[in-house]
Amino acid sequence: MSKSTLTRKLFFRITPTILITIAIIGAFAFRSATREINNIYDAQLINDANVLWTLLQREVEKPGIHPSKQINDIDLAMGNQLAMNEDADDYAEAHMFRAWKDGKIRVFSSTAFPETVSVQKAGFTNITYQSEPWRVYALPIPQTEIVVEVGEKLALRDTLVSNILFNLFFPLLILMPIIALLIWFGINSGLSAIHGLVRQIRTRSPDDLSVIPIDTLPRDLSPLGRSINQLLDKLDRSLTAERRFADHAAHQLRTPQAGLKLLLQMLSSAESEKERKGIISDLVTSNDRAMHLIEQLLRAARVSHQPMQLTGVSLYNTAASVIAELGNIITQKQLDVSLEGNEQAEVNADEPLLRLMISNLIDNAVKYTPYGGSIQVVIAPKNDSWLLSITDSGPGIAAQHREIVFQRFYRADTPEADGAGLGLAIVSDIVERFSADIALNVPDTGKGLRVDVLLPKA
Repeated sequence: MSKSTLTRKLFFRITPTILITIAIIGAFAFRSATREINNIYDAQLINDANVLWTLLQREVEKPGIHPSKQINDIDLAMGNQLAMNEDADDYAEAHMFRAWKDGKIRVFSSTAFPETVSVQKAGFTNITYQSEPWRVYALPIPQTEIVVEVGEKLALRDTLVSNILFNLFFPLLILMPIIALLIWFGINSGLSAIHGLVRQIRTRSPDDLSVIPIDTLPRDLSPLGRSINQLLDKLDRSLTAERRFADHAAHQLRTPQAGLKLLLQMLSSAESEKERKGIISDLVTSNDRAMHLIEQLLRAARVSHQPMQLTGVSLYNTAASVIAELGNIITQKQLDVSLEGNEQAEVNADEPLLRLMISNLIDNAVKYTPYGGSIQVVIAPKNDSWLLSITDSGPGIAAQHREIVFQRFYRADTPEADGAGLGLAIVSDIVERFSADIALNVPDTGKGLRVDVLLPKA
């Protein structure tokens, strides 16, 4: 089933709204027209009753008893004028009048009700005669027994209202297809900028992540264009970093693989057992380095893409746990490692990533601290954050290297620099994801390295 286009969705939402609006306006117009026409026709009935009384006053007030007299149209000096217009003739037939005196009809029109329809009460009355509704106005003459009645069919009013509304809405109904067409073209024209934006995105190749021109976009679409350009920029930087990472990883893995191959070749041609044992020992060491490099590569890749679940994590307990895991190597090198600070410190972080960050920092400190050296881990509050400081007594990092050591595969030029150059790069990625801060400083003793990480409180 094909999906509806945005143009079609907007069209089928706007058009019914317009139709409903027209219908509501028509309903209000019908009520208003009906009310106004009723007022005008009622006023006309009052006027007709008074005019008739003026014309028929002498006839009705004659003394004595006289037979009822019918008044034809010609008797009212209208002649044959009604015959000239059929609609006017129909209008005349829809009216009637009667003049009562002493309970008897004295004068009446050819369309009047018979005497069986009794005289109506003063004012307006709606009655039904021969299945047709009539509106009757009765005018009692003061201080007499005379009543003048004037009536007209209500269908006359309904027909007039219907004709007015028909004359108003019939042209509109004819114009509806044109209006719908104009709405369709208007929506298409309004969405042309979006269509152009879609075409620009659709025609891009996977390698083309350049920004999209947004100068010609309408004001409402400018935020969308800027957001897309920001996304393209992030994708470009991410893909560039991934390509660089893949190139560096391939280069770094090539060295230990070549070393392993060479050692295996030497092992196959070894002549003595002692020589073979030495080569095997070198193979184990080389394999350990390769495994460490692979593990660091996997960690670096996982840090960039691993989803985070930020919760309150105990900073003190996590640091203590990492130190305990490194207990064997700490004991072998006879290092003096201390952990000080607030045991209740909690930071807003992802626990696995926090553990990995602290593990890399303490592992680096252990690796570069000489035999019998010391490492201090201190946790202290600072403003609205917790400060994690790790100080070692190793060779430290020169000032010119402190910014670039966070780059992947960069290693400071020190005798102990036998790592993959990924430890601090992983730490930097984690710190960025935590919205934290990291800085490399010289301890107060003037020797070694102090790493300060400022983490947000839970």
